[in-house]
Amino acid sequence: MAPSVLLDGESLTIADVARVAAGGVTVALAPAARARLVQRRHTVDEIVRRHDVVYGVTTGFGKLSDIAIPPARLAELQANLIRSHVAGVGPLLPEREVRAMMLLRANVIAKGFSGARPELVELLAAMLNARLHPPVPEQGSVGASGDLAPLAHLALSLIGEGTLHQGATSGPAREMLAAAGLAPVVLQPKEGITLINGTQAHTAIAALLLVEARRLWGVAHVAGAMSLEGLMGTPVAFDERIHAARGQEGQAESAALLRALLADSAIRESHRENDPRVQDAYALRCMPQVHGPVRDALRFAGGLIARELNAATDNPLLFADGTMLSGGNFHGQAVAMALDVMAIALTNLATIAERRIDRLVHPDLNEGLPPFLAADAGVNSGFMMAQVTAASLASECKVLAHPASVDTIPTDGSKEDVVPMAMGAAWKLRRIVENVSHVLAIELLCAAQALDFRAPLAPAKRVGAAHAIVRAAVPPMPHDRPLAPDIAALRAVIGAGRLDDLIPSPLA
Repeated sequence: MAPSVLLDGESLTIADVARVAAGGVTVALAPAARARLVQRRHTVDEIVRRHDVVYGVTTGFGKLSDIAIPPARLAELQANLIRSHVAGVGPLLPEREVRAMMLLRANVIAKGFSGARPELVELLAAMLNARLHPPVPEQGSVGASGDLAPLAHLALSLIGEGTLHQGATSGPAREMLAAAGLAPVVLQPKEGITLINGTQAHTAIAALLLVEARRLWGVAHVAGAMSLEGLMGTPVAFDERIHAARGQEGQAESAALLRALLADSAIRESHRENDPRVQDAYALRCMPQVHGPVRDALRFAGGLIARELNAATDNPLLFADGTMLSGGNFHGQAVAMALDVMAIALTNLATIAERRIDRLVHPDLNEGLPPFLAADAGVNSGFMMAQVTAASLASECKVLAHPASVDTIPTDGSKEDVVPMAMGAAWKLRRIVENVSHVLAIELLCAAQALDFRAPLAPAKRVGAAHAIVRAAVPPMPHDRPLAPDIAALRAVIGAGRLDDLIPSPLA
């Protein structure tokens, strides 16, 4: 197994999250962070010893924060907080999203502002290393005070209650921990709220979806370049001078990527002279102007998400001088907006790709290609239904792109009166990412068939390499066959990153 990711609350990256979520690396608490946690914990213990009134340490929670808790019942308070918040419903989060959530929660505790013991981080790390994860429903969080319900489902397993999964095996949490050589924790003052008060559920999903979104941005250019070649389009609209004149960064990057993909094309040379067409349709000509802002949006969202990985999102926060302050860092508006921005941006990739698919199959628009790319049209329907599927997916994306983060419903007796609905934004984006992946898989499928019909004219080198990758997964279609397996195969090609090497400038 690869070297460990050391948790210190300061240096976790999106790449680290993706690696841990996939199970490819071990996780450990950094020694310096452990020493910091031990030191900060002494402060919490002193607060309890002095009977100070501090929210979440010696009081109830939320609307019940005005109720002081007797010292003899502080341990009961922490365990009851966890149990009472285990109220999630709906489909379970995939294992990799739960693992990412576990990692992020361990990292925020390692930062030291929570006042928790290092044993909490060490148990989370040991569970990750043993491939143990709890079932966590995706519904039930409004994103403030953090992702209370999802994190409570996680915390329940740390105290030896509920269920744990390990591969195909499931069982009572206490027994599954014991089988892995681990023991549950007995929560001490403030540790219950430490485990559930934060943004780590929706931020974990956001980090993983950002990785996929960045990949899709590159694949959209590969598919778009293949479509342009198949439609005998021109790369003139991607001339560097045009995009420098506007000055938009993402647009310029997109145009540069398209120029690199389309360099040295025999198809282009075949119609460079005496072509009666003046310019291509927007779906081809304006790829930089549409794809480019998606790049800018991902850059914006990526900054918010990357910072949140190492953010102190507990409440109250314990500072190095012993001061404990109540605030609202658990509020998920920042990442909720990042999720919504990505949803809107990726929906635009879906809609423009669907329009390119339509041009490839439309007999009045596809520049002399067979109707619906069928060699024997009429008897064969070709890729007619592939475009219908793409249209369905693009339309669904438009519905899902409505932002969740503009909504709010007061909760907890109106003590928590403005909330960001971040988990709703997260699962919507997950669906959009999957839809866009399938739309681009359909475009690759149709564009490859178009290039087959352009033979013996050869496309640009990188476009030819993409065509070869497609053909290694899906053969040409000389007559009708079920398209669903082909679409699934190319969706797998995209997900496995097999087209990534064709993209000259990796997106970061």
